[in-house]
Amino acid sequence: MDNHDVSFWEKPLAELTPQEWESLCDHCGRCCLHKLTDDDTGTTHYTRVVCRYYDEPEQRCSEYLQRQQLVPDCIDVADAGAREYGWMPSTCAYRLRYEDKPLYDWHPLNAGNRKLMERQGIPISGRVLSELHVHEAGLEEHVIRWVKAGGT
Repeated sequence: MDNHDVSFWEKPLAELTPQEWESLCDHCGRCCLHKLTDDDTGTTHYTRVVCRYYDEPEQRCSEYLQRQQLVPDCIDVADAGAREYGWMPSTCAYRLRYEDKPLYDWHPLNAGNRKLMERQGIPISGRVLSELHVHEAGLEEHVIRWVKAGGT
């Protein structure tokens, strides 16, 4: 199939324009959740603790353009490699396209809106706590099961 016959989100990441790249994000917020890694198994566990800059009502980073200066370990998905994509949620469009997999049917680019995505419970809004209200030493008590690096 010729790349002219496919939707832009079906193209390899390297072929996307900056605008196409940005529109891949469904603004679920899952990448903004604090994660813990089990040193013994390497397994990533998500918590319900979200970055202080995640604007829950707007469902996006309030400091997007400055995020890496403000949060040095915030990953720039444009520069990410296999290791970084591996900890991203399996529902993430960037991870899916990096792995040459199609976007889920509920993704707003496929569905035309966010309704299916919301019905699937993908967005984090309404289920998180800001890091401003949680001590880092207490992150373990906030581990969740509704997001996994290897599953939905």
